[in-house]
Amino acid sequence: MSYQSQISTAAQLIAGIGDPWRGIDAEAVARMRLQNRFQCGLDIARYTAGIMRQDMAAYDSDPAAYTQSLGCWHGFIAQQKMIAVKKHFGTTKGRYLYLSGWMIAALRSEFGPLPDQSMHEKTSVPALIEEIYTFLRQADSRELSLLFRDLDKAREGGNEVEEKRLLNAIENHETHVVPIIADIDAGFGNAEATYLLAKKMIEAGACALQIENQVSDEKQCGHQDGKVTVPHEDFLAKIRACRYAFLELGVDDGIIVARTDSLGAGLTKQIAFSREPGDLGDQYNGFLDCEEIEDVGQANGDVIINRGGKLLRPRRLPSNLYQFRPGTGEDRCVLDCITSLENGADLIWIETEKPHIEQIAGMVDRIREKVPTAKLAYNNSPSFNWTLNFRQQVYDAWAADGRDVGAYDRARLMSADYDSTELGIEADERIRTFQRDAAKRAGIFHHLITLPTYHTAALSTDNLAREYFGEAGMLGYVRNVQREEIRQGIACVKHQNMSGSDIGDDHKEYFAGEAALKAGGAHNTMNQFAA
Repeated sequence: MSYQSQISTAAQLIAGIGDPWRGIDAEAVARMRLQNRFQCGLDIARYTAGIMRQDMAAYDSDPAAYTQSLGCWHGFIAQQKMIAVKKHFGTTKGRYLYLSGWMIAALRSEFGPLPDQSMHEKTSVPALIEEIYTFLRQADSRELSLLFRDLDKAREGGNEVEEKRLLNAIENHETHVVPIIADIDAGFGNAEATYLLAKKMIEAGACALQIENQVSDEKQCGHQDGKVTVPHEDFLAKIRACRYAFLELGVDDGIIVARTDSLGAGLTKQIAFSREPGDLGDQYNGFLDCEEIEDVGQANGDVIINRGGKLLRPRRLPSNLYQFRPGTGEDRCVLDCITSLENGADLIWIETEKPHIEQIAGMVDRIREKVPTAKLAYNNSPSFNWTLNFRQQVYDAWAADGRDVGAYDRARLMSADYDSTELGIEADERIRTFQRDAAKRAGIFHHLITLPTYHTAALSTDNLAREYFGEAGMLGYVRNVQREEIRQGIACVKHQNMSGSDIGDDHKEYFAGEAALKAGGAHNTMNQFAA
């Protein structure tokens, strides 16, 4: 509904009540309604799911239309990210948010910092989704508040051209609310637990849930050792649980991202149930590392399986876990992805040990033989040493082509000595174009960085602490923070405005008129930043 029609609707409502509502201003009501476009998390989930579906269709037509996100661990960080995106690019199109279970464990648990092993409170996941959308909605409210104030000034000054421009900006205002891809880990329990948590996450606003095929009680970070996967049927039950949660809540086009950790996982907790040779359970068991036995008596206390008429004993560790045959990770990964897509997942996520386009593409090519529209969400992980990986890739490519690499020591390519060399420059260029190239070659629809704001918070705080507590003193803050905020146009330099002070003043004026005691008067020190 347009701004003018909102005013008209509110005016009719107020007139219908009559004298008791004489103090209610129709335009103020219209403004507050526009500033509160999304009434609940489900409104957000339905809206953002539609955006993701449109973006997925656009990518199918043109791989250059890939999408991106950064992981955020607090609502304020997410808000500032989207304000920056709108400032620098004029639109939020193709830019999402990622909610990382790793960062919730490390930064948002009441137990304190935890490893990424699903030990944090499951309720902290939907709580962060709700918090992020609260901050994004406040960013909308703040931006519209500034437009409304400028509109009032234009009217007061009789500037009809500016008034028309501002009305158009209000009518076409683009929200800061964008899709969140939210990490539900391995579901925090069985399929019912997954369903219950999925509902809470969707109700908070999540339109996309990322779930992985690890064992819930043995869940491990995808970039660490000791990962344990589950049989396909167990994982598919959780995918269906997520779908039922979406459908129950009326988010019919919600997105499920199925993540496989099989590439780096060498263990399973259970042998899959198999009804007949060649079914999913049999294929899963076919990857087990087994030894043939002649005498059943040799297998006291062990499990025996039949494979091609031979009796085999799966190798079981003292932990009671079974191990897969070495070198089967890629085949298991491909089967996981195909199975997930054929059973309700919308996107796949392959957790790799390095950012290598051809490695990813090799698996995607095989997946697309069965599911031609297969698309990936890919973790551009801070766990990768990007500089070293890409310098080694360039070094190896040059060596394979017969180029002279005698000036480079492959073991110390991370050294700053190589920053300005031809090899260092080519590696940086490959990093710069990685997302574009991988979107085109390896089917990656969505590129994300899981933990970037964890690292930026640490780096910027370290730099400030070094300066402020050192010889620079207060200049360490002024020169490196405040002065740069002013010169780069960082809206947060007016921190009172960012926290909602001016919005509160607007409301006070709506509620009390001339009697309102407002905070933004002449003696507000934030006025020093007006220029």
